[in-house]
Amino acid sequence: MTEQIREKRQTASREADARPAKWMPPQLLPDPTPEEGYAFRWIRISMMNDDDPRNISAKLREGWEPVKLEEQPQMQLLADPASRYKDNIEIGGLLLCKTPIEFVQQRNKYYEQQSEAQTNAVDNNLMRQSDARMPIFKESKSSSSFGKGS
Repeated sequence: MTEQIREKRQTASREADARPAKWMPPQLLPDPTPEEGYAFRWIRISMMNDDDPRNISAKLREGWEPVKLEEQPQMQLLADPASRYKDNIEIGGLLLCKTPIEFVQQRNKYYEQQSEAQTNAVDNNLMRQSDARMPIFKESKSSSSFGKGS
């Protein structure tokens, strides 16, 4: 009788029996490899085949700088070969740019202060029109108390 050689259970792989991964639609824009101290953003350089020099110019003056292709080599196949920005990464009219994180934090703080000032101005204007007989805002305080347990 011929003896059959069997694989040990530990060496047998279950990968063949594994369920296929769930299908997901592809990302429109790939995420760049993170760089210490920098924030990345896709900036519009054209829309509907019309250049948008005003937008890219504003972003460059704001401190964003285009990312060189050699800084993110994994995106070489994804970059548009007919791009006007030959050494940079352009996909579908968007250019990958980066800026120091400090600039992003300063920008966010600036717009947060702007928003707060506008909200205060609207509230002050509204309260100026308020009448004591019929207040616009009625401050109410509520409290809750619990009974003593026995």
